[in-house]
Amino acid sequence: MISADLGQQLERYVTELVASGRYGSKSEVLREGVRLIQDREAQLTALDAALAQSLAEADAGCGTDAATVFDRLEAKYRAAAGRAPGRGA
Repeated sequence: MISADLGQQLERYVTELVASGRYGSKSEVLREGVRLIQDREAQLTALDAALAQSLAEADAGCGTDAATVFDRLEAKYRAAAGRAPGRGA
């Protein structure tokens, strides 16, 4: 069993959540909080893995330089706006 000192502000908030009927007990509030932290940590782990993969691919030369990407984007949005290059922003 875990016993935690939440401090007055958090303790008051947890008590208000239970009193409002949103949660049945203080334990439910804390379990929900821990579940949310688990979800966030899983998302961060997935982002870290994706970033590591992207960096490894970039280091291996598997990327496209920024100038090429911006040129493609500019051409795409000019075409979508019906403007030819050099005719204003």
